[in-house]
Amino acid sequence: MVKVGGFLFFRESSSHQGDSQGKDNPTHYRELRFYAKAFKECSACDDFGNSFELSLVIFKCVGPHIYWLWKKVNSQDDRGFQRFLDNVQYKSRGILRYEPIFGDGFVSTGGLAPSQPLTGHEEFITLVQMKDCTKKTYPHRTFDVIYSRDTVLHIQDKPALFRSFFKWLNLGGKVLITDYCKSSGPPSPELEAYIEQRGYDLHDVEAYGQMLKDAGFDEVIAEDQTEQFIKVLQKEMDAVEKEKDKFISDFYEEDYNDIVSGWKSKLVRTSMGEQRWGLFIVKKKI
Repeated sequence: MVKVGGFLFFRESSSHQGDSQGKDNPTHYRELRFYAKAFKECSACDDFGNSFELSLVIFKCVGPHIYWLWKKVNSQDDRGFQRFLDNVQYKSRGILRYEPIFGDGFVSTGGLAPSQPLTGHEEFITLVQMKDCTKKTYPHRTFDVIYSRDTVLHIQDKPALFRSFFKWLNLGGKVLITDYCKSSGPPSPELEAYIEQRGYDLHDVEAYGQMLKDAGFDEVIAEDQTEQFIKVLQKEMDAVEKEKDKFISDFYEEDYNDIVSGWKSKLVRTSMGEQRWGLFIVKKKI
């Protein structure tokens, strides 16, 4: 029994890391999400009604192995923004509904396609970690590239995050971000309700680019890519509607209606120019 404040270390092989599973290999490989879900669902109560759970400290993929370090905490100590994400937009069922649209393992617009041009045929040395970038610190000049796909929209203090990016980036290194944005000026009641329900922090493309400049970056490209976003959204919705029967058989008709309604609402907001999609490419001077 792990005591409160104690740690649980876990090491496992992953099918995503290239291990072959031949007929003589008795290993049963599982997806990373299986372990994440299993650990996050661990909970316990004591005789006084206090509840406890596991909070992620560190996650790494090194070669064919994955490593987890979890800490047992009082449930009240691990509440807040992460719990909001886990129980609202990114709860298990929500992610499963996204994957038929974005692709296996993806929860953002376009799935794998927008990422492929970034790597081309080059080889990179990577170390995969799962961390809260608003809390984790790294030494100066740790990374050559920092890449974010539609995730910074969840961060309320973007200036602080971008200052960290500047510190962590090597000289000559690059940052590439795509993110949800909005038009300049106050949002409409409909867009404001959407932002509040999702817990987003949205800015117009120009203001977003200025935050990157204020963080210390001199070379900043800030582009409004909303037209491309609209094309991708329409393509995704068409694909879901084409596979309506299969989607409903895998989930429920209510899930199908929620997805289609959400995509149509997003298409309306983007077509009106209220919700926008920004592309930001930044380079740290040598």
